[in-house]
Amino acid sequence: MTFRKIVLLACLACAACASNPGATLVPGKATEDDVEALMGPSADRRETRDGETVRYYSRLPWGRENYAARFDADGKLIAIEQRLTRANLARLVPGTSTPDDVRELLGPPHEILHFPGQEADVWTYPMQDVTGAMVAHVELAPGGRVREVRVYEAPSGD
Repeated sequence: MTFRKIVLLACLACAACASNPGATLVPGKATEDDVEALMGPSADRRETRDGETVRYYSRLPWGRENYAARFDADGKLIAIEQRLTRANLARLVPGTSTPDDVRELLGPPHEILHFPGQEADVWTYPMQDVTGAMVAHVELAPGGRVREVRVYEAPSGD
């Protein structure tokens, strides 16, 4: 293996660790207090239908990340996941998904915009993927259901 390949692999390994701030925490051993000590205070905390506790660690808007730390009933870490992904956006179903579904799946939004003329609220999520920076808008209809999910390329400097 050449020196150049070794350096590239080392850089990729460092980038992988840097992309998940909780990568050093051990599932099954780390507690909610351990995660809070490493990642700071959570932006939201929710109980799921299946008995898990999920704490959301927002790096929005500039970090373009919303991490969900999932804990079992004993308060032990199950996993830390980046929730702002195209795959998670695709799981939102217009006419079916609720605001609770959106929060559980993506975490707390960066901002909530209200458009009285359209009778809609739009939750914004700055995101990042391999194509670059983008912004997801989740539009909620007055009846409390997702009306539409749109993804835009982020404006320059945003």
